[in-house]
Amino acid sequence: MELPVATRVYQNHHLDSTRWDLFEPRSDDIVITTAYKSGTTWTQDIFYHLIYGDSDPLPKPDSVNVWPDANFMGIDRDFLKKWLAGFEKQRYIKSHLPLDGLPYFKEVRYVIVCRDPRDVFMSFFNHFSRYTEIAYARMNNPEVLIGDPLPACPEDPRELWKDWITRGWFEWESEGYPFWSNLHHTQTYWNYRHLPNFLFIHYNDMLADLEGIVRKLADFAYIQVNDEKVNRVVEATTFANVKKRIEAEQNNPRDTMFKGGSKTFFFKGTNGRWKDVLSHSDLTLYEQAKERELTRDCAEWLENGGSLPRLEG
Repeated sequence: MELPVATRVYQNHHLDSTRWDLFEPRSDDIVITTAYKSGTTWTQDIFYHLIYGDSDPLPKPDSVNVWPDANFMGIDRDFLKKWLAGFEKQRYIKSHLPLDGLPYFKEVRYVIVCRDPRDVFMSFFNHFSRYTEIAYARMNNPEVLIGDPLPACPEDPRELWKDWITRGWFEWESEGYPFWSNLHHTQTYWNYRHLPNFLFIHYNDMLADLEGIVRKLADFAYIQVNDEKVNRVVEATTFANVKKRIEAEQNNPRDTMFKGGSKTFFFKGTNGRWKDVLSHSDLTLYEQAKERELTRDCAEWLENGGSLPRLEG
């Protein structure tokens, strides 16, 4: 099979995929990619402790957490290029781009973090519904906005659901509005899951076996660890401890971007809340979206996690 090629440009109120033109790959780079609300920050924190946990002093996480495709954070291209070039240690780099919009490099390792789409939605609603006026002003800043402005989040989660599961922001998407696709994002990577530099991680497995996930990520990224270090990283990166650390950070932009600050950005981390919110007709829309966007094996894994199904052929 041919290797992935970026064929689309993603530009909106959050994203600008052309900013990846500034990226010069290194042989030990890790790209953490998720649609959103699937364990992105959690996975970043694991790599932060794997790579920097023995440093004295520890760098501030935001000084090493790079998200190139973000176009709303006040980081211009010149600064981004210098930031990327200035790392002395192994880089872990965040992206929310589907694979059809993200450059692929054989020497880079890609960690694809996924979650049941219904759980993604509940976390997404909590995230989006807590945006402050400052957040909307940053997203819709005419100096950086590309395309239409981000509309306000509906108060009713089911109203948002109907748009999110049936409409796309980009013309080639059929879900994800008013951000970008969730299902399409996963499927673009799933189509290439045979590649040796792709690792799929499921949120359910992070909750169920954090130690196993830490070991798997360290092994995948060629980071040498012993049992003592694994135990330290696991203790530092339990959901409760990551949440506590983020809430304690001083002068964090999340404090002005979200109503309730970091406490609402990193919320409950639980699954299944959709069962008390989405109706039968809502879930019918989900089943239709699955049929449109996902292969059956991808859909089953997204809803359950665990080992990836065996590749045929």
